Amino acid sequence: MAETHATRRFDIVISGASFAGLAFARTLLSALGNEIRIAIVDRTARTGTPLPDARAFALSAGAQRMLDTLGIWKDVAAAAQPVSEIEITDSSLEAGIRPVLLKYDNHLDQARGTGSAEPASYIVPATALEQALYRSVASDPSLTFIVPGEIASFTDTGSAVAVTLRDGSTIAAALLVGAEGRRSASRDGAGIKTIGWRYGQTAIVTTIAHERPHNGHAVQHFLPGGPFAILPLPGNRACLTWSEEENEAKRILALDDEGFLAEIETRVAGRLGKLSLAGPRQAWPLEMHLARAYVAPRFALLGDAAHGVHPIAGQGVNLAFRDVAALSEIVVDTLRIGLDPGNLETLGRYERWRRFDSALSAAAFDGLNRLFSNDALLVRAARDFGLGLVDRMPALKRRLVSEAAGLTGDLPRLFKSERL
Repeated sequence: MAETHATRRFDIVISGASFAGLAFARTLLSALGNEIRIAIVDRTARTGTPLPDARAFALSAGAQRMLDTLGIWKDVAAAAQPVSEIEITDSSLEAGIRPVLLKYDNHLDQARGTGSAEPASYIVPATALEQALYRSVASDPSLTFIVPGEIASFTDTGSAVAVTLRDGSTIAAALLVGAEGRRSASRDGAGIKTIGWRYGQTAIVTTIAHERPHNGHAVQHFLPGGPFAILPLPGNRACLTWSEEENEAKRILALDDEGFLAEIETRVAGRLGKLSLAGPRQAWPLEMHLARAYVAPRFALLGDAAHGVHPIAGQGVNLAFRDVAALSEIVVDTLRIGLDPGNLETLGRYERWRRFDSALSAAAFDGLNRLFSNDALLVRAARDFGLGLVDRMPALKRRLVSEAAGLTGDLPRLFKSERL
């Protein structure tokens, strides 16, 4: 249902129909049903055709468990590719052979009663994930879409947050959640500042078809211009995600398809046989940012609105889903005992739960990018020695798999397949 003018009262208002915004709505609706009223305000009205998005995400096992518990995974699974193995190389762009310095099996030690090993991660096309999230909430009578709509301002009245939209209409709720992405207008409206920096790199994403099977292997080539990832997709296809220095990225993006494919072939280095383009190319500047606070009175941030990390490990969407699982757990538990979900003390629990983990992850991904984008001979020798050392330490590799699976630390219940 679309609405652009009525003044109404909701329990929760979500600014932005992002992955995080849609997942948060689905989580609350799954737990509370017709006991809650939610509004999603978004600038874009849907036409039935998803917007072009060449990205694919390395979805962690923890995030997959959350989606499965919410009944969403069944609509994603056919488009998802389990990752069976991960290979890491470190070489110059001109190297004809890229020796594998670190390789590890990407399965958890014990599956959940299935009799087979559970993948620690899955490669999921962004469009498949977004469509599944949207379908999961689109017809729910407890959810109202206000589209096209945009929040102009909001004020804490003490008992609610009063929200004024660009068209002049007003709505109110116990809690407003900012989930618009990196350029969050609601974050700015709450007066929350960010810290961060540009990398001087551009992310390039496209999809290829290839002659040889990938066998579920994901590859991370560390090249001087930045990391180059080969993410397997169902069939003989892969999503390529790589970082380049800005001027070099402009040169590559300006090439025709033949020239662009030649650049890809140089980086893939023959491992997949004959290649062809199987999707559009997209690009955006890379930056890191962290919100100085995740909450304000009757306001909370989710996903990229709270933290934007380098895509080197493909963990951005997983951090967002951990935010969703944590905030929804707190909100649901609070509402069930009849308390106010917009209370700053309640929201402070969410900030304490998620801010340190997000900051630590952002710092780790930033450090990895800086380390592996450095082509100095001594630096390369040291990091290659380190990768080789890790390759000979099975216990450490199992730890890496658990971390990438999103199954360490203080887990929200949804990441443990527990319903709220």
